[in-house]
Amino acid sequence: MTIAETWEQFAQVVDMMFAEDPKRCRVTVSYQPAQGVLVLKVTNDHVTVKYKTEHAQDVKKLEKLTSQLMRQLVSK
Repeated sequence: MTIAETWEQFAQVVDMMFAEDPKRCRVTVSYQPAQGVLVLKVTNDHVTVKYKTEHAQDVKKLEKLTSQLMRQLVSK
């Protein structure tokens, strides 16, 4: 499992995973209210990448990434 340090690194790895095989990728979003941490996890059974954030502005980035991934999935 890889933990991405920056949003850009996370988004780049996720894009590559979806480009290889979009039907095998799964996205998990969890929120830990006690710590105030949003955890994003993407896996394709071979590669797993995680990103943790405490910043509310990253929710908009997540929304944008999710819509991009959905467009890629539908267009294939």
